[in-house]
Amino acid sequence: MKVVIATKNQGKLKEFLYLAQESNYEFTMLSESTSSPDETGNNFYENALIKAKHALDVTGLTALADDSGLEVDCLNGQPGIFSSRFSSEGTDEANNKKLLNIMKETKEEDRTARFRCCLVFLEQNKDPLSAEGTLEGRIAIAESGSHGFGYDPIFFIPHLNSHLAELTKEEKNKISHRSAAWKKLMMKLA
Repeated sequence: MKVVIATKNQGKLKEFLYLAQESNYEFTMLSESTSSPDETGNNFYENALIKAKHALDVTGLTALADDSGLEVDCLNGQPGIFSSRFSSEGTDEANNKKLLNIMKETKEEDRTARFRCCLVFLEQNKDPLSAEGTLEGRIAIAESGSHGFGYDPIFFIPHLNSHLAELTKEEKNKISHRSAAWKKLMMKLA
């Protein structure tokens, strides 16, 4: 089955292609020229559903949408649904810099955080299916690692004693919030 991923983010596409290699899904991505819908939802599910509906409407294909972000406990869950546009520049580098600056005085025990991912799978004339996954960790004091994207360089996983950006793609995809959500979604689609 051909499925359009409701993103223009190459990092997300690569993760989905890796996660789906043993499935019967053939993924395509929205073209760069495709408009993006306004993410006006109040949570990850609502934003993922908005993106899935938009991708289905634009392409006519079954759509898979992801809305994900970083939730920092001492910041009451921020940046949350605003993770990709946390800084005024909206770049990975600027977002990481802003978060590290905000948290520079925060003690290590108060730096708990998680990545959260909500996936929505939408077929024509069917109810949406959704699944959610998380990855628990802490916000590091400084960046480390060159793999991944987004907040990966500042996300530390204590039980692995490693930043997410220090893991290989294969290691990350075994434990990521997106991987956890994908596994739950595949169980619903089976």
